[in-house]
Amino acid sequence: MASQGNRAPAIGIDLGTTYSCVAVLQNNRVEIIANDQGNRTTPSCVAFTENERLVGDAARNQTDMNSTNTIFAVKRLIGRRFSDTSVQSDIKQWPFKVVAGSNDRPKIVVNYQGEKKQFYAEEISSMLLVKMKEVAEAYLDCTVKNAVITVPAYFNDSQRRATKDAGAIAGLNVMRIMDEPTAAAVAYGFDKISENKNGKNVLIFDLGGGTFDVALLTIKHGNFEVKATAGDTHLGGEDFDDRLVGHCVREFKRKYNKDLMGNARALRRLRTACERAKRTLSFSAQTTIEIDYLYDGIDFSTRISQARFEELNIDLFTRCTDLIEKCLSDAKIEKGRVNVVVLVGGSTRIPKVQQLLQDFFGGKELCKGIDPDEAVAYGAAVQAAKLNGQRDKEVQNLVLVDVTPLSLGVETRGGRMTVVVPRNTQIPTTQHYVLTTIIDNQISMALPIYEGERAETRHNNLLGEFVLHGIDPAPKDVPKIDVCFEIDANGILNVSAQDRSSGHKSKITINNEEGRLGSEDIEKMMKEAEKYKAEDEEYRKKRDAWNTLEKYSYQMRSNLRDNSITKMLSFSTKMNIEDAIGRTISWVEQNPLPQVGESESKMNELKTICKPIDK
Repeated sequence: MASQGNRAPAIGIDLGTTYSCVAVLQNNRVEIIANDQGNRTTPSCVAFTENERLVGDAARNQTDMNSTNTIFAVKRLIGRRFSDTSVQSDIKQWPFKVVAGSNDRPKIVVNYQGEKKQFYAEEISSMLLVKMKEVAEAYLDCTVKNAVITVPAYFNDSQRRATKDAGAIAGLNVMRIMDEPTAAAVAYGFDKISENKNGKNVLIFDLGGGTFDVALLTIKHGNFEVKATAGDTHLGGEDFDDRLVGHCVREFKRKYNKDLMGNARALRRLRTACERAKRTLSFSAQTTIEIDYLYDGIDFSTRISQARFEELNIDLFTRCTDLIEKCLSDAKIEKGRVNVVVLVGGSTRIPKVQQLLQDFFGGKELCKGIDPDEAVAYGAAVQAAKLNGQRDKEVQNLVLVDVTPLSLGVETRGGRMTVVVPRNTQIPTTQHYVLTTIIDNQISMALPIYEGERAETRHNNLLGEFVLHGIDPAPKDVPKIDVCFEIDANGILNVSAQDRSSGHKSKITINNEEGRLGSEDIEKMMKEAEKYKAEDEEYRKKRDAWNTLEKYSYQMRSNLRDNSITKMLSFSTKMNIEDAIGRTISWVEQNPLPQVGESESKMNELKTICKPIDK
């Protein structure tokens, strides 16, 4: 498919907790690109087997038989520490193993091709991104390098950087890390730009598989201005599944006095059934969860009603409305002034969620006009086209003004959090703060940088300790150190400093990026990704050659039994062909994954012998 000029199109990728989606803007319209299975969204799953690595639908389809080596919901690990309470909570629910790596970074442990392998969350995410890149390339029939990748608005600095690193490992030039609700707002408003001349206050309610975001935007002409965001990076469909799984585990123990928690395969099968039941309950008052031979040969069956499901999750549902209150308060906009409420994310299909949201806004009709699974990729594709220089008037007139979701600041005396950049500050932005020394003749200064809303830094997230060297010796409180916080359009923080008294300038360097991959790590992982890609391709070639040989062998056996084909052949010729087919089928059965050359050699040999019946 042709792109504008000689420039390859840029794509938008929604890297979701449960499903991912890729889109491109071409010929004045956004195309959601279907994968090789014909599906417009791809499961965010990666699986490892004795022979191959699987990504997407293929990985998800074999989950129940290979639960400990099938990775899902990796978005809940990216940019986090192993010791985080949310990570520890998730580990208890997952059938695959997660251990502490260097600097308290979580690593996922799998068995692959007979060996134990460990992967950071960035590596697994990069495999998903490679899959989405390949889906786009197959559709566009060209190599794709440039992409916009979306993240929850409430992702912190570490999570944003880690997502960008995952893109680099996947061989992508990440043009922008874009907030998901902002992308969804673009999906809602892009084709309505001419209708929004007077401006609209639009609330994006984005409840997905693993994260929740709410954002209040003003859309006027082509300007999309974020006023405030709120959210929870650990609230979504996976949590609703967890509650249903927990209910079933308790039910199983009550009925049979057996605990499922130690059996990874049983838990994975139960989780699959619970997710299916959750979806059914979005349009049915009740359903039955049934699993044959769930544990110790016991068949498990239990009825679950929509009311019971809602009761199990009501605190999570009401958490969403609490965060809407916070967002509106930060934006200084009363809920009566919200013109449109847009639903995004698969979990917004839950009737109770819709009811609570409608009640909150006094019965206001909810906007369901955009596909909740595709909206984020749609908006990312529009932004990608703009950044890639696409000349369409609507694209070039688009202006996005985002905000930083969390306050950023420095630790001052007594462990106090001194905010330099308040949350919901429009980005990109540059903010300054003046510090001074606390002892005489101090020539360097450690400067811990935090993000969060608590008064004491120990309750907030440490981004790193930045060290300024080269301060001119002077009595305490005399030097004036101008610290500059600079947040780019990706929401990623950079810091620099200057000693005012001497005019001496210095860059503040990050000495403690514990949650971040180094450039050498990324380079190594990029090479590993290429290696895995080559291995996958080699396996596919072996399997295809073997499949072709097997199919041909059985086709020739069928032809041999067809009298209309063999009636002119002599008995000895028939016997010779039958013997060759039998030997080939026997070889195929005994060699499940031979080298490509071996299969091709057998194929050529059989074709020569079977020429009289190869009709």
